Amino acid sequence: MFRRSLVAALSAIALSLPITALAQSTVTEVNGVKFDNEITLRGNKLLLNGAGTRYKFVVKVYAAGLYVPAKISTPEAAWDTKTPRAFKVVMLRDIDAKELGKLFTDGMQKNATREEFGKAIPGTLKLADLFAAKKKLVAGDSFFIEWVPGVGTSVVINGKPEFEPVKEPEFFSSLMKIWFGTSPADYQLKDALLAAPK
Repeated sequence: MFRRSLVAALSAIALSLPITALAQSTVTEVNGVKFDNEITLRGNKLLLNGAGTRYKFVVKVYAAGLYVPAKISTPEAAWDTKTPRAFKVVMLRDIDAKELGKLFTDGMQKNATREEFGKAIPGTLKLADLFAAKKKLVAGDSFFIEWVPGVGTSVVINGKPEFEPVKEPEFFSSLMKIWFGTSPADYQLKDALLAAPK
């Protein structure tokens, strides 16, 4: 009798709790942008390691999230090319695509060694051509930078692959150093991406 009463009492408490308290969320929201906590990339399960916002002064430029096979906390692990990785960016304001491409190239040059950047040049030229052709990215546009060992780096804009994968791992490493290098695009964003939420 006591057990039946206890079960009934616990059930009543559970029913009174908000749904979010009963079920773990499957997304993480940053400035209105929803990042899935888990994605599949070419058959590989990747987890959202962290997500945050890139600010330029006080203006929100984009939200970004890092996906890895297992949670990480160091910058070096972010550009490790032994396992798949993905980096998602969602624009929070309109931006000239050429300007964004230049910011990417400058960020790569600032953070990569001369040798590493030299090996990344074929991919960097492809990226420059892509942004030159795009003209503009508007608020809500998204792109993924995806790395798969044996396949290379792919760039997917609004769900559409933009060029053949770039094989050189240095290209992916150089790209990731834009956000995780010693001179990152945004130090607070770097910390948020490496926060490894549960």
